[in-house]
Amino acid sequence: MRDLPQHKPVLAGTVYNGISEAGIRLAALPEGHLLHVLGAIEPSALAAELVKAGFAESSIRKAGFRQWFVAGDEPLVPASLDTLAAALAGKAYVMDQSHGRVRIGVSGRSSRALLSKGTAVDLDPSVFPEGHSVMTMVGHLSVQIVRTGDDSFELTALRSFAESLWDDLTHMAASAEKDSV
Repeated sequence: MRDLPQHKPVLAGTVYNGISEAGIRLAALPEGHLLHVLGAIEPSALAAELVKAGFAESSIRKAGFRQWFVAGDEPLVPASLDTLAAALAGKAYVMDQSHGRVRIGVSGRSSRALLSKGTAVDLDPSVFPEGHSVMTMVGHLSVQIVRTGDDSFELTALRSFAESLWDDLTHMAASAEKDSV
């Protein structure tokens, strides 16, 4: 009998291994770490503290007024989180959201067409450049969208809504492909 629950990625089934339609690719991203940072700290100062705490490969995404998500593919090391929290004491608070949120990659030449079916955010590169992020709704779900490349985006949603978001994206992908034909 197991004493501790075993972690199973929410999008681990064969249905979620990735979808590659002409012009669109959906991928369940690694459930590494996701930290929510709140406070009066500039992104450059936060980036410096992240490097010191062992989160050099993580990216910082604006999540609201004085709020950021720090995302990365590597699993969270509790000692690194403790180091970061101590370094940010008095400037910002940090909360581990790693087990509460899931990231999905959307890429390909039709990725903007797909996302435009679910959100009103203008994703044109002149308005929404690489590295830009926004908290918005995709359908009925609250999602953070981050542009990670020319035709690639990362969506972060609450873990309990990840399968629903995946299903919505799958249906939007099929619809986007029909529209482009």
